[in-house]
Amino acid sequence: MTVHAQQSLSSSNRPLVRLTNVYKTFHAGTVNEVRPMRGINLDIAEGSFVIVLGGNGSGKSTLLNAMAGSFPIDAGRIELDGQDVSTWPEHRRAALIGRVFQNPFSGTAPNMSILDNFSLAAKRGKFRGLNWAHSRHLQDELRDRVRELKMGLEDRLDSAIGSLSGGQRQALTLLMATWLKPKLLLLDEHTAALDPKSADQVIALTDRIIARERLTTLMVTHSMQQAINLGDRIVMMHSGNVLHDFSDTQKQRLRVDDLLAKFENVRRRELLDESAAELLRARYI
Repeated sequence: MTVHAQQSLSSSNRPLVRLTNVYKTFHAGTVNEVRPMRGINLDIAEGSFVIVLGGNGSGKSTLLNAMAGSFPIDAGRIELDGQDVSTWPEHRRAALIGRVFQNPFSGTAPNMSILDNFSLAAKRGKFRGLNWAHSRHLQDELRDRVRELKMGLEDRLDSAIGSLSGGQRQALTLLMATWLKPKLLLLDEHTAALDPKSADQVIALTDRIIARERLTTLMVTHSMQQAINLGDRIVMMHSGNVLHDFSDTQKQRLRVDDLLAKFENVRRRELLDESAAELLRARYI
């Protein structure tokens, strides 16, 4: 095999995302110290749809924020598409990463129209003016894509996006985040603030877009049912560590009761550890 062929093979086998021994502590050395990332190691293959589960304080949202560059990590390395982005600021990573937040009012300019918001999304990483962004081609494409939502918004492109319902806004935000087919899509409990009907609509849209565009995706959720129904891998986090990592046939065999049992085992173990600590304190104090 030639050197060139070996390099190509190595590149094709390289994960799209790699976290190596990543640490993050907030409020270090104070009574409010929190350690949401305690040496995280995680590889994510291109095209993989990973569901991230965990209780409050497990580190799941911190994991997404670290990838997005929302704060500097304390130690370790974050690679995206073969590049070390560990020290890149958030705005530089935004050219490679699409993101949808939990709050339907985050990630958009509420007083701007649907068209203007998409114009900004379409300019991400491009050196083109607003004239291009407001071109007839973009408007026609946007109208077609919005019509697929079946929310009656295709004829309301001049409406302020802040005037829409949470479900409508979150659906549009998802379209914006994926408009330029990002290298990595981050979904941070993006249906948690929606009513059940709207949440189901946005989840169906999410699954459809990810499958159609073959997007590498990390999705944080509290919903065990979403974790079972979506994606090809489940990463379960606890106290800043990856506790379980299920993929392929392991993931396919999981049921909601299995996930609940694993969380209950963690809770029971922590209670036992705390009871043992209390006994030791009572014995030696």
